[in-house]
Amino acid sequence: MTIKEILQTTVEKKSSDLHLIPGHYPTIRVNNDLYELKNYDIITPDENQILVNSFLSAEQKENLLANKELDMSYEYNGTRFRVNVYYSKSALAASFRLVPDKIKTVEELKLPPIFHSFTTYKQGLILITGPTGEGKSTTLASLINEINLNQPKHIVTIEDPIEFVYPVGKAIISQREIHQDTHSFNNALRSVLREDPDIVLIGEMRDFETIQAALTIAETGHLVFSTLHTRSTSETIDRIIDVFPSYQQNQIRSQLASVLISVVGQRLLPNVQNTGRLPATEILLNTSATASVIRDGKSFLLDNILATNEDMGMILFEKYLLDLYDKGLITRETALTYAIRTNDIKKLIK
Repeated sequence: MTIKEILQTTVEKKSSDLHLIPGHYPTIRVNNDLYELKNYDIITPDENQILVNSFLSAEQKENLLANKELDMSYEYNGTRFRVNVYYSKSALAASFRLVPDKIKTVEELKLPPIFHSFTTYKQGLILITGPTGEGKSTTLASLINEINLNQPKHIVTIEDPIEFVYPVGKAIISQREIHQDTHSFNNALRSVLREDPDIVLIGEMRDFETIQAALTIAETGHLVFSTLHTRSTSETIDRIIDVFPSYQQNQIRSQLASVLISVVGQRLLPNVQNTGRLPATEILLNTSATASVIRDGKSFLLDNILATNEDMGMILFEKYLLDLYDKGLITRETALTYAIRTNDIKKLIK
């Protein structure tokens, strides 16, 4: 059992993820379901140590020992993987996310047409939110590549690790990977304005420093894309504000209200045949009403703004679920299971 054999199986099975955990068979995820690869043996801690060490450099091994976890990218036979190596019960484990070799368009991802408009802004902040594994990176790559193919811009990405590699287009792209091209997000963000960017992609707004830098970069005349692990658009606003100390929150509300373009919540849902996954989105646009609510610290009013401004391109997540259900693309059970606002979806789908 070699890492190359297991990765080859992962690719052949059209998997999205691979897990190597001692005490279990190698396990893949296909259409959000896990399947054990029982043609291999159950992995022992020693075997997993050998498997993991087979693709780590000496420097990566040192970082892993020092930090007890490691994010990296790995390429096998032309296929890229985003890899997280970590310890579980004092033994090495690893998770691989397969990165598609082709960057899909907005249409191919079945996203709403309004996503095209996000590539036309000159400055501001666009956030794609949702839990891990819901296609946020894929959506961002689609938007960045649309700019790349059509606009002569300088795009700087700061990622941990680099996932999608962009083709040659009209733009020039500087892709920076944490630990390989820079020591940290904070270091990269401090220097990015000296790199003459038009557009900055921050792989994830993780903490106070990253969020503060994203707001500042957007405020200084750049277009910023990033992600947050939140469930809804209103929760995203609260998360950003709550990261800052109380004495600074009024200033941050005002800053966010001035630079925000849109918050998009995204989930991937099983289709009605359970043969694939469809995106479902919640889209908040920063209108004058939205900005006023953010400045006043009344994020609980954002749901009403979402529900009453569909003509502007906004949509409440549950309304999107209803649309997918009415089109016969998802089941009633799926809509009820994935809804954020349980009472709302029950009223919409009888």
